[in-house]
Amino acid sequence: MTIPRIFHSDFQAAVDQLRVPEMGTEAVAPLLAHLVRLIRPRRVLEVGMGYTTPFLAAELADVRDSVRTEAPSLAEKTRRHLSNAEQLDDSWLLADPPLITPAAHAETYEPRLAVVDNLQDPDSSANRVTEVLKELDLEDSVTVVNADLKELAGHLPADFRPIDFAWVDAWECLYFFDHLMDLVNPDGGIVVMHYLMTYPEGEAVLRYIAEYQRKHPGELEVLNLLESHKLMQNSVTILSRTSGRTKHRYAKLGGAINYGAELHTAARRQAGIRG
Repeated sequence: MTIPRIFHSDFQAAVDQLRVPEMGTEAVAPLLAHLVRLIRPRRVLEVGMGYTTPFLAAELADVRDSVRTEAPSLAEKTRRHLSNAEQLDDSWLLADPPLITPAAHAETYEPRLAVVDNLQDPDSSANRVTEVLKELDLEDSVTVVNADLKELAGHLPADFRPIDFAWVDAWECLYFFDHLMDLVNPDGGIVVMHYLMTYPEGEAVLRYIAEYQRKHPGELEVLNLLESHKLMQNSVTILSRTSGRTKHRYAKLGGAINYGAELHTAARRQAGIRG
């Protein structure tokens, strides 16, 4: 298995230039990277540029490279298996690359990262991010939008919708929730907000979100994670839009994979098998 670049010593040395103690994202940055690896978003938005930006950019690049290797390997194992058997089975599922659904490769995976920041916060490392991205050869993978959050909708490319993953590290979390959540993918799109717990204004935002949940059942899932050892910059709130969630059921009762016609057809299509 390839070691993610966020763990490489040269990456760590480069991003350390961006670390600002009062921003408190030393644990959040790798968490965001792992979430990207987990869900493989196609359109990622960051509100508030800084220490976390290279983590998002690097992980998206790593996932893209993994997918580029994974797709032909999946197709090859499917062709090899079906040349010796009529149906898919556990031996196909567990062969390298294991456990992958062919539907994940129905479209080419070319993720994009857009970052919005007005570059006016004197305590932020945002103004140094571009130099670090260049040092890491990641500058071409990030689109920087120099604007206030309230101007964001007018600056995003028309095809940068829906947003699959957003990291909001700014005071305008309530504005994002009220005015920009409609840009987030209703089929499980994720929004991670920084530091809403343990201070009055942030707790008011959490109550507002909870009231929205109560009035709109089935539209939103919320998880709050507290860094209980810290006095500030000590939490993340993870929102997932669920109003248009696609139901995925791959297994039958008991957990056995359903190797039925739908999976068989998708596998043949992904492998380029006709007839």
